[in-house]
Amino acid sequence: MTGREDRSFEKVVAAAIMLVLVLLAIGLLTRKDPAERPAIGIAGGGFIFNYREADVFYGFTARVLRPLPAGAVLVSAFEDPAGGPPLTVETELHARSTRYKVRSPSLRGVRAGRPYHVAMRLYDRTRSRLLWSAEKTYSSQIDDTVVPEKPLTIGPGYFPNPDLRPVGERPG
Repeated sequence: MTGREDRSFEKVVAAAIMLVLVLLAIGLLTRKDPAERPAIGIAGGGFIFNYREADVFYGFTARVLRPLPAGAVLVSAFEDPAGGPPLTVETELHARSTRYKVRSPSLRGVRAGRPYHVAMRLYDRTRSRLLWSAEKTYSSQIDDTVVPEKPLTIGPGYFPNPDLRPVGERPG
């Protein structure tokens, strides 16, 4: 290489190093600290009406957004459409999963268009320290009157429920 080629190579290397330093500085300035992110993100949720099994419930999907202490517990308090105290569900979080489906127990009394409240609290394993909390509301587009009192089917094969047959057609 000649002296002129050496100088142009040095200029290219210097320019590349400067570009990397500028990009690194921009990255550091715009970086968000993971500790500032919420611990949990709520991805969707709503009511489920299973008319075959005569079941109604509501729930949500929780996503873990940052590392949590071992044994953290997500406590969800679902408003009971039939009245009374909230229906509480506890979900223990572990390192092997980042998504959790949380659902209320089976319920009745759901009315269309009425918002139902869910309070979510994330605690450490001893439940002595609150790590995160949020509240959401979910509304149904239909009443639970569309769901029968007894399941239409039973068992894993969706066999017709014998209790729903006319008296003369029931076995035994």
